[in-house]
Amino acid sequence: MPQGNPKILSPDEMLQERERLRAQNLALSMTNGCFDILHRGHVEYLDFARRQADRLCVALNSDASVQRNKGPLRPVNSQDDRAEVLAALACVDYVVLFDDDEPRELVRLLLPDVLVKGKDWAHYVSGGEIVQSHGGKVVLAELVEGRSTTGVIEKILQAYGGKSS
Repeated sequence: MPQGNPKILSPDEMLQERERLRAQNLALSMTNGCFDILHRGHVEYLDFARRQADRLCVALNSDASVQRNKGPLRPVNSQDDRAEVLAALACVDYVVLFDDDEPRELVRLLLPDVLVKGKDWAHYVSGGEIVQSHGGKVVLAELVEGRSTTGVIEKILQAYGGKSS
């Protein structure tokens, strides 16, 4: 992980920040994902997640986690690059990498006030019951129609095939 970006924290650093936020009565919203090729759907989703609380923490799947979830050709962008791009967004306050297949243990550690996931995950929000059992809430975000990383990759492949230009 590149050194020096104050928004990109280890889980232990984020826990310290979480305690500081609690002491200031500031609410923490948390979401997670791969955020491999950032697109409009991601930006609108992250902006929505940020509006749910005073601060937003994005739990970012590590490269190994993305490969286990999405296959050997993913991610397109490295975890360091994805973390830096997310950290550059005004709506993102913190980025924390996690290596598990899902963020359940990170959710348990940080206990956000609000856990946000897209409506496509309404059937299962990892750590949702943990947040709710501690008085927090789970919020499902609307998706932006026709916007997905897979769709971006497919469009690139259709346009360029195996060619580089």
